[in-house]
Amino acid sequence: MRADRESGSPADGGKSGWRGRAADLKARLLRLRSTAEERFPVITRLTAHLIAVNLLDSATRLAAQAFLTAVPLLFLVASIAPQSMRNQIIDSVHDLFGIHGAADHELKKVYQANPASLQQSTGAVSALMVLLSATACSRAMQRLCQRAWHMPSAGARVAAWRWPVWLAVWLVVVVLQGPLREGFGAGLWLGVPLLLILEVAVWWWTQHLLLAARLPWMPLLPGAVLTGVAMTALSVIAKFYVPAALNRSLDRYGSLGAVFTVLSWLIGLCVVVALCITVGAVFAREPAVARRLGSPAWPNSPEK
Repeated sequence: MRADRESGSPADGGKSGWRGRAADLKARLLRLRSTAEERFPVITRLTAHLIAVNLLDSATRLAAQAFLTAVPLLFLVASIAPQSMRNQIIDSVHDLFGIHGAADHELKKVYQANPASLQQSTGAVSALMVLLSATACSRAMQRLCQRAWHMPSAGARVAAWRWPVWLAVWLVVVVLQGPLREGFGAGLWLGVPLLLILEVAVWWWTQHLLLAARLPWMPLLPGAVLTGVAMTALSVIAKFYVPAALNRSLDRYGSLGAVFTVLSWLIGLCVVVALCITVGAVFAREPAVARRLGSPAWPNSPEK
């Protein structure tokens, strides 16, 4: 028994040592968290706000609605737009994503097809249904902005006309992507700054429009700048990722593979958009920044 006690003592001492070190580490981490919360309260508010906004859920819904909007609009625009506009859309998609090979062939099949045959397959009733359902993407973006700013939903009479206007402006932005990225012939040295300015301006206007002008312009600027910078950077990254991923998916799985690739990229984009708008809203409501921008105070209870 003496030998057993002697042999067991080192093991018991080792376990006690590990437990003591684990307890010390836990205590240090708790003290570190408390110190960070005291010195940087914005971190605590941002974390709580991201949880309240339900970032991934909002971004996934927005991506799904964007995809369901983009595909029908793709055929609708191809059926009614003049050939010059369709060629411009092809050039813009080339410049934006750098697609080639099988993906480029599928795009040209739609936008270089006979407009008469597309119009017969689309029809007036189908076009109306596409336009009505496309506003679901606008509504999803509106809900994201309202959650980010803890604002209640705007009335239907106030918000309804804003949904198609938002879609129409974004269609124009997509059409202008090609010449804008090339600096209208001057090159990327001018095109990238112009694209950044456009992205910031459009996301600034997006928040103001979809929030039904219930907030002044200045508090919306931080979110617009963050989103504009992030989307400009992602548009550059897209040329290195999207073409190879699309062609690989088309070769292996056909059109279904392309659907998953596009949807995955859209989810990534929407996560970035949701994160930037939410971070911008939190930052704009920090006391030091809010005094300069005229931001509203935090509500007593967040919107559920």
